[in-house]
Amino acid sequence: MEPGFDVVTGAFSYTGRFIARRLLAGGRRVRTLTNHPDRPGAQEIAVDVAPLQFTDRAALVESLRGADVFYNTYWVRFRHSGIDFGDAIANTRILMSAAAEAGVRKVVHISVSNPSVDSHLDYYAGKARTEEIVRESGLPWAIVRPTLIFGPGDILINNIAWLLRNMPVFVIPERGTYRVQPVAGDDVAEIATWAANQAENVVVDAAGPEIISYAELVSSVAVAVRRRPRFLFLPPALTLMAADVVGLFVRDVVLNRQELQGLMLELLVSHEAPRGKQRLDDWLLMSAESLGSSYASELDRHFRW
Repeated sequence: MEPGFDVVTGAFSYTGRFIARRLLAGGRRVRTLTNHPDRPGAQEIAVDVAPLQFTDRAALVESLRGADVFYNTYWVRFRHSGIDFGDAIANTRILMSAAAEAGVRKVVHISVSNPSVDSHLDYYAGKARTEEIVRESGLPWAIVRPTLIFGPGDILINNIAWLLRNMPVFVIPERGTYRVQPVAGDDVAEIATWAANQAENVVVDAAGPEIISYAELVSSVAVAVRRRPRFLFLPPALTLMAADVVGLFVRDVVLNRQELQGLMLELLVSHEAPRGKQRLDDWLLMSAESLGSSYASELDRHFRW
């Protein structure tokens, strides 16, 4: 590509897709690093494609050479297929090293709200470690910390809707009073591109305008899809068992222990003033007809393709 382009990991996936589309709408040229060039919907995004191959560092350097901003969304949701959080940290180090050698102007790293190297949750501790790698890269950087992202291609809220549509009961851990702060994927992309243009290094949360309980979130989805099964309030251990049973049926990881603990510890709530503008209820009403009409598989998205 000619000089002056941006690179996005996973432009055919979820968060990366929002960022790539915003960049393209702004007239930017975009290259994506991906291992899934044939994923459904990829043809809808006009980007240059290069492999995200961590064992070929030289190829990564060449793919990044000449790039203005590198938007890094790479991470793993859970351990699978021999890849765990330690591997994701090591791969992030490879990416940052390659970006530095390629002379990228700036890296915008997509993290998560409330990461901590001292967390007993490997997911959040690992995210904090990748932030350290970004800071130590020698590149100008921005770190964006989203809360719970919603929008087209969503898995979590879509699958809540699918369960509400198809199950006679819906399980809620404990009483569902712990809070979340949903943020639209388009808002995350706007915040990320804003961060790319800041002269100084910045760390910023990407959070939506409202904080609601998890039970309220589920109720809002139920209203949108016009389904109201019986709510069953169970201890976390039994909730995970129920999720495993559904997972066997859909051949996916529906919910894992770290996600549930992070949810109940309110780690998906920001302590900053919200920068996101779109409300969850508005999106739910616009998406009600299609939301939850089919199950969205995490394993299909990241591994089977």
